[in-house]
Amino acid sequence: MTSAVPGRLASLAASPAPEKEVTIYIGGVHASAEPAVVKTLLGSCISVCLFDPVRLVGGMNHFMLPRGAGSSGTDPDGTRFGVHAMDSLIGALMKLGADRRRFVAKFFGGAHVLNMKESATAVPQQNISFIREFLQIEGFPILAEDVGGYHPRHVRFYTQSARAMVKRVDGPHARARLVSQEDRRSAQPPQYGDVTLFDP
Repeated sequence: MTSAVPGRLASLAASPAPEKEVTIYIGGVHASAEPAVVKTLLGSCISVCLFDPVRLVGGMNHFMLPRGAGSSGTDPDGTRFGVHAMDSLIGALMKLGADRRRFVAKFFGGAHVLNMKESATAVPQQNISFIREFLQIEGFPILAEDVGGYHPRHVRFYTQSARAMVKRVDGPHARARLVSQEDRRSAQPPQYGDVTLFDP
């Protein structure tokens, strides 16, 4: 009589490893050449997802403002600002073998979580305008976006498929968490196009 255990172990060994989950916050940047899910919670901030569909390398950042007075690429908090967060994400992907000539993009966030009237000078709209201009100048096609409005967003980005899942969050607890997070950070010194809305 032969045991089924060796065959079962071989089957388990052949199963793909579960995707690693990484949560990023304001100033965070994560790129991966391995299967990973990058997650974040956005209010007025923006997250940009870049993907190389040939190398299957992807990544995401999370920034709070387009630019900061006196910020630079060498500032450890520089990636809180869009211009440095984008440079950092592009560099991280290229180090993993991605080619910026193939990059495609998705971006999310820019919500008015304080229920203030939308305007061109408000932080969320500044962030949205900045990233649209940046991606256009760089020549990265925008495959999907979900921005503006008044609801925070949970975002999940799958680095080897460029799949993006977005959940718009309602309720005072999520808003209070975001307002506290953004206030705390700002007080410190200075085929791939689908977006799936999901429920928990």
